[in-house]
Amino acid sequence: MRKLFLKEKSIELRKEGYSYSYIQKQTGVSKSTLSGWLSDLPYKPNKEILNKIIKARLLANEAQRSKKRKSILDAKELAIKDIGKFTKRDLFMLGIGIYIGEGSKSIDSIRITNSDSRIIKTAIYWFKKCFQLQNNNFSIRIHLYPDTDQDKAISFWSKETGLSKKSFLSTVVDIRTDKKKKNYGKLPYGTAHLSIKGSDEKKLGSFFFRRIMSLIDIVYEKAGVV
Repeated sequence: MRKLFLKEKSIELRKEGYSYSYIQKQTGVSKSTLSGWLSDLPYKPNKEILNKIIKARLLANEAQRSKKRKSILDAKELAIKDIGKFTKRDLFMLGIGIYIGEGSKSIDSIRITNSDSRIIKTAIYWFKKCFQLQNNNFSIRIHLYPDTDQDKAISFWSKETGLSKKSFLSTVVDIRTDKKKKNYGKLPYGTAHLSIKGSDEKKLGSFFFRRIMSLIDIVYEKAGVV
């Protein structure tokens, strides 16, 4: 009789939208037995259970976010110790690394291209601090998708780089029809092409380009990769 009562009670609770865990606590019946009794019943969690599920998910998500935040802080703390004092030589080598990855290797063309404003800002800082260039030695050309607001893009890059809008050349808009539309909107401010002006000056023309290429060659040699 008791078993029949517990089964009927379990069925009633299940129809009311309670989980196996809740029913087990109320009846003392094992989950394996409940599965045999209730597996054929359609299950729709009630409001109480749904709230518990939502709360549990929120707590789990927050725990995961907290774990991630701690990991980021721990990684940053270790990175600060790894880097130590940042010197002008460190900046010099950083700039060479940026140019290796993002700079033009074409003859007599000094250009760094990237959509990350930090890369472009650091490149400008590198040229200024290590080669004594001034704002009037730079020009920028922005490459955009058709869905990008040109004025906003120029304003963004002008603010980020500290360069006057007069330093910006005519914008290039990518109108190729074979470009995947899923790429639209991913670069709201386009890609910046930072170039050095003043090719008539020795320090900024072909010699400067050759100097940068030589720096790159020497870095490769010192690193033992060539």
